[in-house]
Amino acid sequence: MTASPPFDRDRLLAWMAEREIAHTTHDHPAVFRVEEGLEMKAALPGAHTKNLFLKDKKGRLWLISAQQDTIIDLKRAPAVIGSDRLSFGNEALMWETLGVRPGSVTALGLINDLERRVTFVLDRRLWEADIVNFHPLTNTATTALDQATFRRVTALLEREPILVDFATMAE
Repeated sequence: MTASPPFDRDRLLAWMAEREIAHTTHDHPAVFRVEEGLEMKAALPGAHTKNLFLKDKKGRLWLISAQQDTIIDLKRAPAVIGSDRLSFGNEALMWETLGVRPGSVTALGLINDLERRVTFVLDRRLWEADIVNFHPLTNTATTALDQATFRRVTALLEREPILVDFATMAE
């Protein structure tokens, strides 16, 4: 059995509180896929996300965070983000690097990637959204951050995302 990651939901929210990071966290039934919980998400303001944990042919790890309705073409993405051929990363690697299980992948998981093994790719629509919603390391809650706060979190984590306009890639 692998060791627990340094941060779980409670430690993440405490970390945010210590840094006076304003957020709103809503508890809800577990959501495993973007299509689940659409009604619940509709009641929460802001952009909702889908997050893909990927590995390329050379072994590099990638986290793509995009608005939930974004089409991500994994055949075209490598040329845009600078990776080799992409496939989904396995659960053990996801737990080891981001401290999350399938269904709970989130940009907030980067807090557990202390070795900076995962390259962060962000949909331009999320970078421009007024409010972004991510799981707080568990799929039984959603945490909303306004854009300035989200950018502050990425800066505190020392993670500058690669911005990609996935909408134009799909054309």
